[in-house]
Amino acid sequence: QVQLVESGGGLVQTGGSLTLSCAASGLSIGSSSIGWFRQAPGKEREFVVAINWSGTTYSAEAMKGSFSTTRDKDKNTVTLQMNSLKPEDTAVYYCVARNRAYGSKSVDDWPYWGRGTQVTVSS
Repeated sequence: QVQLVESGGGLVQTGGSLTLSCAASGLSIGSSSIGWFRQAPGKEREFVVAINWSGTTYSAEAMKGSFSTTRDKDKNTVTLQMNSLKPEDTAVYYCVARNRAYGSKSVDDWPYWGRGTQVTVSS
């Protein structure tokens, strides 16, 4: 059974940074794709960033330069580093996974989801 547990959410001021972690069990992140999505109030879930089995990362255009992801295969965890945060980054952030070498920017392509962690950026 695949489980993804996010941690590290909270309240941060505009311009600040925050690091989220995702602990995975039931799959090996070294042979899977792991990603991050977010959902702001009243909006649809949107792709943030993902890392392929090979370690290659790719992000949504709007997040390039400020959001990045890394993985620790020994700990089977993935980290989302968020810098230069703005109030519009306020959302619930979800860790997602798929047992495929390559990820996707589509919500429907990710079968495994964590419960999410709230990130609030104050102005």
